[in-house]
Amino acid sequence: MSANALPVPVTKAGEDGLAALLADPGKALVALDFDGTLAPIVADPELARAHPEALGALVALAPKVAAIAVITGRPAEVAVRNGGFADAPGLEHLVVLGHYGAERWDARSGEVTAPDPHPGVDAVRAELPGLLEGSGTWVEDKGRAVAVHTRRAADPQAAFEALREPLTGLATRHGLIVEPGRMVLELRPPGMDKGVALAGFAREIGAGSVLYGGDDLGDLPAYSAVDTLRTSGTPGLLVCSGSDEVTELRERADVVVDGPEGVVGLLRALADFIG
Repeated sequence: MSANALPVPVTKAGEDGLAALLADPGKALVALDFDGTLAPIVADPELARAHPEALGALVALAPKVAAIAVITGRPAEVAVRNGGFADAPGLEHLVVLGHYGAERWDARSGEVTAPDPHPGVDAVRAELPGLLEGSGTWVEDKGRAVAVHTRRAADPQAAFEALREPLTGLATRHGLIVEPGRMVLELRPPGMDKGVALAGFAREIGAGSVLYGGDDLGDLPAYSAVDTLRTSGTPGLLVCSGSDEVTELRERADVVVDGPEGVVGLLRALADFIG
């Protein structure tokens, strides 16, 4: 996709979704993952920051649509900080749904709302060091979840595969689930995923169309939610922030862009076209 040019969806459903968004942007929900979609993937998640032009693109588009939602596995306040959302004027329509929707930050209030933490997270946190000893992995403590990153291991993919079963057993014993991603296995409470979060927020605002952009396995439930919305009469557009590590999204997407830079270009193109 060239600079500020609208994409051409490869499916009829995608064409309908884009057409509906452009025809009535005031009822459109634009929902996006954070890591790998708005922010480049980095070896240390603590250093992840939104693409330098992402905030400007969001500010340009936000007043022209019903809402923009950032749906992420990170704590909401971390995504807000790493995205620079709290200090940006013009983002009154932005909501960050953190921990797959268990937390919510609203730009209008600047406050985070969240349920009590699941007790299984503390139990898993205590047992992980013994299970991971010598694996070359790194644990990211998300507060309401813990993520085991294998990207720093000598053989990241082998470490990822070797840990799936034991981590799944550990999570199950403590009432949690394992969410696999790009060289990461996250242990978190069940009952909430990006699909549930997206569908719930779309209902809340009465969205007339939905765009969802993501890059990882955790985004597949959101893709499925858009498919469900389509069957019930709400047009949708599925965008993949291209990755060679995860092919499932690319195969299901209506539009594939070149990582966060491509996502920024898409947001700019939408803002320019809507005018």
